[in-house]
Amino acid sequence: MERPLTQHIHPDGTTRTLREYVKTGGYRCLQRLSSGLAPKDLQRLVTDAGLRGRGGGGFLTGTKWSFVPMGADAPKPKYIVANGDEMEPGTFKDRVLMEGDPHGLIEGMILAGYAIDAEVGYIFLRGEYHLSAQRLTEAIAEAYAAKASLSADGRLMGETDGRAECRDPLQHPTYRQSGI
Repeated sequence: MERPLTQHIHPDGTTRTLREYVKTGGYRCLQRLSSGLAPKDLQRLVTDAGLRGRGGGGFLTGTKWSFVPMGADAPKPKYIVANGDEMEPGTFKDRVLMEGDPHGLIEGMILAGYAIDAEVGYIFLRGEYHLSAQRLTEAIAEAYAAKASLSADGRLMGETDGRAECRDPLQHPTYRQSGI
């Protein structure tokens, strides 16, 4: 059985580190952004790839992004919001990902924020998800501390003694959206 979203999550319930995430291709998409990929081009790539939302409608993600007004005349500010509440009875799909692979959510938010020219991002969690909040907070701090940027071969740039010393990927997108 194919497990594209959970294949790298540790069976023992521990979270993946930044280093583990990078070794399996994590944050590699940010290289495309730093090479000059425009937000509209990212929207088209995601639409062409057939990526769909995880909600009940299964709407094409890139198409959804294309509805957000862009350009100098677009309403400001814009926000990107990840809904990790899991309001559906008996579901824990989001919690598994947030706790086991938090860098996946972070990278997804960076890409989505860039695609819609957002400058502020929020993760909405239900109050009971203390472990999710802890692991996401740790992963965000880990990404900032590492100033993660990737080389063509998937290593952290500047990595010689276990430290990365390049620009921060979390500064790349400018997060905004009007009308929340």
